[in-house]
Amino acid sequence: MSLENQTVAADLLLLEALKVSPQSSVAAFLLLLLIYIFILVSNVGLVVLIFCSRSLQQPMYLLLTNMCINDVFGATVTVPHILGDLLAVSSQRYIRYVDCAVQAFCVHLHASVSHTVLMIMAFDRYVAVCNPLRYAAVMTNRTVVKLSAAAWTSAFVLVAILVGLSVRLTRCRWVVFNPFCDNASLFKLSCQSVLINNIYGLGYTVVLLGSSISSITLTYLRIAVVCLSRKNHALNRRALQTCASHLTVYVIMMVSAFIIVVLHRFPQLSEHRKVASVLGHITLPVLNAVIYGLQIKEVRQKIKAAINNLKINAKRFNNVDVNA
Repeated sequence: MSLENQTVAADLLLLEALKVSPQSSVAAFLLLLLIYIFILVSNVGLVVLIFCSRSLQQPMYLLLTNMCINDVFGATVTVPHILGDLLAVSSQRYIRYVDCAVQAFCVHLHASVSHTVLMIMAFDRYVAVCNPLRYAAVMTNRTVVKLSAAAWTSAFVLVAILVGLSVRLTRCRWVVFNPFCDNASLFKLSCQSVLINNIYGLGYTVVLLGSSISSITLTYLRIAVVCLSRKNHALNRRALQTCASHLTVYVIMMVSAFIIVVLHRFPQLSEHRKVASVLGHITLPVLNAVIYGLQIKEVRQKIKAAINNLKINAKRFNNVDVNA
């Protein structure tokens, strides 16, 4: 084997794809493709709607665009690759090591930003409910930009160090036991000591989840206390409705992550873990779009208005054709 071929072979990794029968691969491909299209259209549509509508250009909705962008980013990192695998003729799926490292970075960045964005959204709800008179002064456009930048930057730095520690290791294996690459997949390719990786990985998890859980819990406990002490039932109902959407997304995210972590402890359930990993990257983006797009009154009204405008324009177009 030539030196060039040896280099190419060393740079290729074998992905352990989902076990889907040939009869089911087309149906699975079409279903996943439709879900991916829905994620793109719904989340991008929400972002466009928020930025184009003056009435929706409020801190809560502007912060929501971070989640929509992150959902599209997270789904795009994994779903197209899995779609290609479902239609692949060969049973073996390969990926270049550099592409695997980039995908692992993006997968963890998506997960980390999900937590940091929900944290800044919780802060927004805290100010809105607990200090309504100071809300306009505190949650300015400049504050929204700063919070958004902090959410993405902090996640970027944490994940860059996490993946960087894995990339530095020399490789002695070439099989990734996952349908897509993540940090665990990277350092499991090495025969070196991964003690530093484990220590930092534990610290990364404690910092991210600890700050996320503690801030969300304390914020909503404080909101609950304020709502209970008020006698304005209409205002309390609206505040709790908005917070319920936020909490629902957070609980679903934590439960799905917990399921994947538990399944990692049972090697005999590797297929269930792979399916759960894929579902984790498509379920939350779909639910986020549905929950925030249909549960929030202002967004729902804008969607209905946009659909009505499309119907009116379609009727006008048909009338023009008939008259012609």
